[in-house]
Amino acid sequence: MILVAVAVAGLVAGVAGLSIAVVAHNRANQVLEQCAEMLRRQPKVTDGSVDERAMRDVAIVHYDALKEMSGHRSFSLALLNSVGDGVVISSINGRTETRTYAKVIVDGHPVDGLSPEENQALRAARLGKGPAVSMADPLADFGGATRK
Repeated sequence: MILVAVAVAGLVAGVAGLSIAVVAHNRANQVLEQCAEMLRRQPKVTDGSVDERAMRDVAIVHYDALKEMSGHRSFSLALLNSVGDGVVISSINGRTETRTYAKVIVDGHPVDGLSPEENQALRAARLGKGPAVSMADPLADFGGATRK
C-alpha cells in the first residue's frame, strides 16, 4: 500500500514537473523571438552603413550678445547630421527679453546668413570640436557662404 502511494506521488510530481518545464520552454521561446524581432528592427551598424538622418555633430558657443548683460548668457547651438544638414539655434538673452532664432543648414552651409557666433558653432560641429567651444578657439572655415 505504501509502495503504491509513493508511486502515485512520484507520478504526480513527475507530471507537474513536466508541465512546468513545457510552460517555461514556451515562455523562453516567446522571449527569444521578441529579442530577435527587436534586433531585426535595429539599424545595421556592422555592415558599415550609417543612418545619415541621425544628429551626430553638436557644438555650443556661449557669449555676451548685449552690452547690458555679461556672464555669457547668450548661446548658439549647432546640431548636424553626417551629411551636414541640420539647424543652428541661437538664444540672445537680455535683462528684459530673450530672442530665439533657428537657421537651417543644408550640406554644411547656411540657407540664410549666420552671425559670427553661429558660424563658430557650425564650424566647431562640422569639425567635431564640440560640444563646448569659445569664440577664441581657432577653427577652419568652410566658406560660410549663404546657399542659394
